[in-house]
Amino acid sequence: MRRFVIGQAKNLIDQTRQARHKSLRLLSLLAASDSAPVLSSPRLFASSSDMSGSDSSSSSLPVTLDSLNPKVLKCEYAVRGEIVNIAQKLQEDLKINKDAYPFDEIIYCNIGNPQSLGQQPITFFREVLALCSHTALLDESATHGLFSSDSIDRAWKILDQIPGKATGAYSHSQGIKGLRDAIAAGIEARDGFPADPNDIFMTDGASPGVHMMMQLLISSEKDGILCPIPQYPLYSASIALHGGSLVPYYLDEASGWGLEISELKKQLQDARSKGITVRALVVINPGNPTGQVLAEENQREIVDFCKKEGLVLLADEVYQENVYVPDKKFHSFKKVARSMGYGEKDVCLVSFQSISKGYYGECGKRGGYMEITGFTSDVRAQIYKLASVNLCSNISGQILASLVMSPPKPGDDSYDSYIAEKEGILSSLAKRAKTLEEALNKLEGVTCNRAEGAMYLFPCINLPQKAIAAAEAAKTAPDAFYCKRLLNATGIVVVPGSGFRQVPGTWHFRCTILPQEDKIPAIVNRLTEFHKSFMDEFRN
Repeated sequence: MRRFVIGQAKNLIDQTRQARHKSLRLLSLLAASDSAPVLSSPRLFASSSDMSGSDSSSSSLPVTLDSLNPKVLKCEYAVRGEIVNIAQKLQEDLKINKDAYPFDEIIYCNIGNPQSLGQQPITFFREVLALCSHTALLDESATHGLFSSDSIDRAWKILDQIPGKATGAYSHSQGIKGLRDAIAAGIEARDGFPADPNDIFMTDGASPGVHMMMQLLISSEKDGILCPIPQYPLYSASIALHGGSLVPYYLDEASGWGLEISELKKQLQDARSKGITVRALVVINPGNPTGQVLAEENQREIVDFCKKEGLVLLADEVYQENVYVPDKKFHSFKKVARSMGYGEKDVCLVSFQSISKGYYGECGKRGGYMEITGFTSDVRAQIYKLASVNLCSNISGQILASLVMSPPKPGDDSYDSYIAEKEGILSSLAKRAKTLEEALNKLEGVTCNRAEGAMYLFPCINLPQKAIAAAEAAKTAPDAFYCKRLLNATGIVVVPGSGFRQVPGTWHFRCTILPQEDKIPAIVNRLTEFHKSFMDEFRN
């Protein structure tokens, strides 16, 4: 009897869900502005209270848009913005209305999230993490047949560095000392210069480190941060949240997104003439969204510029493993500065690293660190205070960050499989980047610089005037208009260049190279067919 009642209840729930989905789809189709189905109205998915006709300005509730912190309202993050919201709703509708769209899946090319698109984690890293997370496995004889000997040894070594072997407990606010030792040793091996574990602050990905430094450096809108344009929206969002001013410097698309010192000087002088105190320079290397890898000589010029102008150098180096061209190589800014003879008292430098990128792609584990050098002890004490407010970063992320910087070495049990996995991922990313780059450059009115590194392509699209006029009529940016139409026709999610900022009058979109190789031909075909149709529709 109980099973019968449960079965009837499940049937009733399923019927209710199906009816609701059908209603939502009908509403979405009625609200669609383009010929392809699109869930374009946010009110279709509003709560019942939102649908009642009241709005935030007249609400009796204590929190309204008008009462929110204006810095929050100013903040934008296009990587998970409107187009992604539409895509997620389309994805839900696809589950029950598979035949209603000209595509059978949503392909998320909007964000650097490798494992969500099929990339497999590195076996050694996950074995160590599993053993540290469930320590009882280390006492089981069967474990030696299931796990590599060096992953077992590494797990014991890590656990011995954690008080009580408690991976569920808080750690030191900078991170577990033994793990910071491993990271410092990895930095020293990479750069050839000493690294101090006391300079390492472990974070939940690179983003909290960026926020921490903005919080430290910005006290008012008169404090400015030099940022590359195009830029990763984390920086504009963080500057807005902390009440500062973004001082743009434009990368030169014609020279492969080159960073010109003359442009830095020009923008610095312009900001100072407006009464803005520029506190820091952000450099993303390899570039996001632009994919360029800086030449070492260019990096030397940047270090000298920061030294001369008294700027903190904020070096976003999270894609340091992602270099795909033989004529370029990653060099950390710390290595460059030390090779120039600059020491602790010469340049203030913060280097950000993350476990989310590279060949590891452990985005959901939220691990990373920042290495701070060139700061006085009293300033460092304030940075530590900011870190301690958050107690500590998560322990799984800390463990993975230490493994990324100290992977298996020749002779270790896991070394051969580790190298095969690493090289397989990176070589495949290089192939995908080249295939997509070539496909984009074949499209009418599209030009795309090569992806030297990182995980993205950032093509420029020369849109017809009729398309720009249609976008203006729809009250949206022309590249956002293009990206919405692309999503509705193909299921491919990309981010409009306007979300990253760009030279006025130019239009771009950012596309990841992360879909697996067997998906790339279909993406190229869908994109090519859509673009031809779009250009024909809006041809001048």
